[in-house]
Amino acid sequence: MKKTLLVLLILALMAPGCSWFKDSKEKPAEELAADGIRYYEKGDYTQAIESFEKLKDWYPFSKYAILAELKLADSYFKRKNYEDAIYAYEYFESLHPRNDAIPYVIFQIGMCYFEQKALPDRDQTATESALENFLRLTREYPASAEAAMALEHIKICQETLARHDLFVGAYYFKAKEFHAARVRFRDILAAYPDVGVHRQALEYVALCDAFIAKEEAQAMELKAKAQEERREEAEKYKKKLDKERAKAVKKGIVIPEAESGPPESE
Repeated sequence: MKKTLLVLLILALMAPGCSWFKDSKEKPAEELAADGIRYYEKGDYTQAIESFEKLKDWYPFSKYAILAELKLADSYFKRKNYEDAIYAYEYFESLHPRNDAIPYVIFQIGMCYFEQKALPDRDQTATESALENFLRLTREYPASAEAAMALEHIKICQETLARHDLFVGAYYFKAKEFHAARVRFRDILAAYPDVGVHRQALEYVALCDAFIAKEEAQAMELKAKAQEERREEAEKYKKKLDKERAKAVKKGIVIPEAESGPPESE
């Protein structure tokens, strides 16, 4: 009897529509979308993320699913959770590459990296990624409003990267690594428009060239001095042999002419 009651209870719980197994808070897709937008506009991004995730998971084929995917990325961005935001934006682009929102998505990916850019004396990986995405936007969607917005950010990224190269070049210069320093300063002149550091870069290039020329002249002087010392040593060695030969001749001993200078020291 007890087994029969248990089976009946299990079947009742498994029946479609049973409130015991159904999420009592489940809402229609339209209502979840409205909730997510309302939370987003209020600045409650945690609740917005929860609503958009439910909408995306529960109603993946709903007409509101695309909205949920995009606003979920926006909510992560607003929370400054840039890693998750980048993933969400890139996921959106992979699913909807022809969507009208793609210029906005690329711009937002750039902004995720832009918000993480460091000072010029720090690692510039984020700045480089931001610049890459902004430039891609201007190439692929030049007429978009987002491309126009990206131009100012491109300038800031280029200035940051140029100042980074200036900082690194100055470090090498102080360490008297003039060749490495010159490479950095020339990169500024070649890779970036004039963002306020070209004059410094040009001055540093001129100084590097002067020091490199001086080093090369000193190296040539040392080389010539070493050659002269070897020549003088060879002459001394030859004179010594000549004296020895002369002594030997007096004694009736014939010594063949030397074919080389003094033996090299090991």
